[in-house]
Amino acid sequence: MSLYLEHFGLREPPFRITPHTDFFFTGANRGPTLDALIYAITQDEGIVKVTGEVGSGKTMLCRMLLERLPEHVETLYLANPSLSRQEILGAIADELGIPTDGKATHSLTRALQDALIERYAKGKRVVLLIDEAHAMPAESLEEIRLLSNLESKATKLLQIALFAQPELDQRLAATDMRQLRERITQHFNLAPLKQDDIGAYIEFRLRAAGYRGPNPFAADAVAMIAKASEGLSRRINILADKALLAAYSTGRHQVGVTEIRIAAQDARFSALNPKPASNFTPLLWGASGAAITALLVAMTLGTLPRTLLEVALGNVPPPSLHTQAAQPAPRPSTAPLRPEAATPADKIRFAPLTRQHFAQYDQWIGDAPNSHYFIQLLATDASQTGEIEGFLSRITNALEPAQIRVYRSSLSGRDRVGVIYGDFASREEAVEAMRGLPESIKAVQPFPRQVSKLR
Repeated sequence: MSLYLEHFGLREPPFRITPHTDFFFTGANRGPTLDALIYAITQDEGIVKVTGEVGSGKTMLCRMLLERLPEHVETLYLANPSLSRQEILGAIADELGIPTDGKATHSLTRALQDALIERYAKGKRVVLLIDEAHAMPAESLEEIRLLSNLESKATKLLQIALFAQPELDQRLAATDMRQLRERITQHFNLAPLKQDDIGAYIEFRLRAAGYRGPNPFAADAVAMIAKASEGLSRRINILADKALLAAYSTGRHQVGVTEIRIAAQDARFSALNPKPASNFTPLLWGASGAAITALLVAMTLGTLPRTLLEVALGNVPPPSLHTQAAQPAPRPSTAPLRPEAATPADKIRFAPLTRQHFAQYDQWIGDAPNSHYFIQLLATDASQTGEIEGFLSRITNALEPAQIRVYRSSLSGRDRVGVIYGDFASREEAVEAMRGLPESIKAVQPFPRQVSKLR
């Protein structure tokens, strides 16, 4: 390995799959997610859930939390998801320095509560981070719910964060898990990296490992990595490492498609969502013209994104060229809904900053002229309360808080929240204001919109 590092002028291996916080990539919304998590854990009182595919960076995010949480936050980390109910209590007691002495479950729970109350009295907050939570036995998940009930007269005594694969969502959907499900107030999802993010990710890790030359990965090599890895950071690390080794073995300092092909063949990744083997061509040819027409009309009227931001954020795939060229029929009204009226039966709990900016939107929209413009900063699912609150907490320090507003709307049946900024008499003024935004905000690809689009 020393020859490999010397060949590329590296101080240390850049693509280890073991989480190393010096190599935490803040792009692709990872940095904002970390900020939002810190806020949610230190300010909220519900369970926090972070989901992502195998190798998407959940453990790295968990390690970053352990480093970045404030000093008054005491962290308990459980890496073994297969612990029984009693073993979980024992592990927590051990972390808190509580002797178990063969205590029964009830006695141990009481001892934990007393220890947590003592820490709370000293101004400390205790956070339990559970990795691989999707693999926990049902009885252990139930114990997590019971632990979330530990509280003083004023606040929860134990904050809980679950890090898991998407299978946890499937388990929580079960009827017998509804009590735990309703205690989860913040939901985060680590989406796979996109191709542009992958190029930046590879270069960042190379620089963090001491590399000083021009990027050795050609653009077509990055594109091939994106396809083979499906955007998962662990797979990217494996492919990049094998490709550098392949280049070294031939004396090359550039990595092209040949090296990536060799790396992909050696890695032998399986597809995340393999395509079914069935041949659907006869079904497609047998579909009636009326059904196809109805599908196209539905796509045009309701299911295509209203804004480019939704496409940029990866919430929906971009429309095809054929669809872009077509003249769609008039859309049904998608006027923003007041937060309490969007979905009468929903139980989404928005955090304080979000509620504050909902109120600012309500005060502004009544008198704002239809011809005026604003800057759209964010559009995301209403359930992503942690992401919304974290985003607001960051931009509040960079922008005029009174000009930041949040609205809630229903687009084709989807409960969405948008964050907007400013009030400008013309599109030109809005564009000029965009040029002066901090680079961190420009990175989310803001764009101007007219007030009439909100009504």
